[in-house]
Amino acid sequence: MLKVAITTLGCKTNQFESAAMAEALALQGYQAVAFSEAADIYVINTCTVTAKSDAESRRLIRRAARQNPEARVVVTGCYAQLAAAELAKLPNVSLVLGNSEKRDIARLLATPNDSVRIAVSAIAAETVAAPLPLESFAEHTRAFLQIQNGCNAFCTYCIVPYARGRSRSVSCAEVLAGVKRFAAAGFHEVVLTGIHLGAYGKDLPGQMELAELLGQIDREGLVERLRVGSVEPDEVSDRLIAVIASARHICHHLHLPLQSGSDRVLAAMGRGYTSTAVRRVVGNLVKAVPDIAIGFDVIAGFPGETAADHAATLELVRELPTAYLHVFPYSSRPGTKASSMAGHLDPAIIKARAAELRQVGEEKKREYALQSVGRELPLLLQGDGRCGISGNYLTVRLAEDAFITGAEVMVRITGVNRDGSCLGELIG
Repeated sequence: MLKVAITTLGCKTNQFESAAMAEALALQGYQAVAFSEAADIYVINTCTVTAKSDAESRRLIRRAARQNPEARVVVTGCYAQLAAAELAKLPNVSLVLGNSEKRDIARLLATPNDSVRIAVSAIAAETVAAPLPLESFAEHTRAFLQIQNGCNAFCTYCIVPYARGRSRSVSCAEVLAGVKRFAAAGFHEVVLTGIHLGAYGKDLPGQMELAELLGQIDREGLVERLRVGSVEPDEVSDRLIAVIASARHICHHLHLPLQSGSDRVLAAMGRGYTSTAVRRVVGNLVKAVPDIAIGFDVIAGFPGETAADHAATLELVRELPTAYLHVFPYSSRPGTKASSMAGHLDPAIIKARAAELRQVGEEKKREYALQSVGRELPLLLQGDGRCGISGNYLTVRLAEDAFITGAEVMVRITGVNRDGSCLGELIG
């Protein structure tokens, strides 16, 4: 039995696809092992959002070659989609797969390893979303379900549309079947993922768009918890807010890729909305769903960002009911419009601004968590059974022992740790 180790960089879509590849290989008799162990085959599912992620992918390829010089190394994902010939030159790389070719990994590995092979199709020509089949998921309490792929936005800093192709949606019938399948397998929570989730359904004439899809899943009660991934601020419609507010099974949690609080920088990024629009959307969300956890992505140090632009981002994050913040120091990505823009900042300035944003994010996370002290919440247990996640995305740690991972229990929030996680006690 050949041993295979898979490691994943980047987004939840990549995590879903890695799980699907692992399942496909297991069905063919491969034994899954940790990436840190000796394996016959190493699979690196890459990300190419930044130059740093490219470098990390190359580091993992070299690490795999060191761990077992006789192993075959397979490179796939977004970096492989864009730079197949470059990656094929690295140590032990025997196969480079594009994003569409991930579904063929078992078949391609079954062929002789005579030389480095590249199987990368033109992703821009893809017109149909064909997510990899997946019946199970390595994490036993939550499952990710890919319902959309690709992006039409072409923001000036982002390479993803070139690596993932145009926006393509999975049919409503397939999504419903996927949610049912995971629920039947024992998953208490399903997370809907995509590259540009807010565009769901817009490429399928006569099909449901995101709000209608969520409403149907909730009405049918297909799973105990349904969590929505990242949605663009300008795609949080009144209809979507109303569905979340009235739902019984949709988690009170939404992640918005804000990116900046400066209108000037937002325009340079090609984001298509203003800080005023974000304030209005977030205000409507909180009015309709008072306990909702709203997380934001922000980019520190975009080309041409002034001290005043940075201050505007800090001000907006402080003003909004921010539950948590993901901060990304700007990293020039060749092939994007931003890479050729004037005004690239000194790395030290970018680092300092990112640190300041992270500090504010930590303060806001704790502030949000403190609002739940005294509340009673259902908690989905994870890990060793002494920690779990609430519907509104609070991490809660319990003092009690010997609980079953995957169980849902009622807890009372009794306090908040310095890192923004909560303390809880069982009710009953």
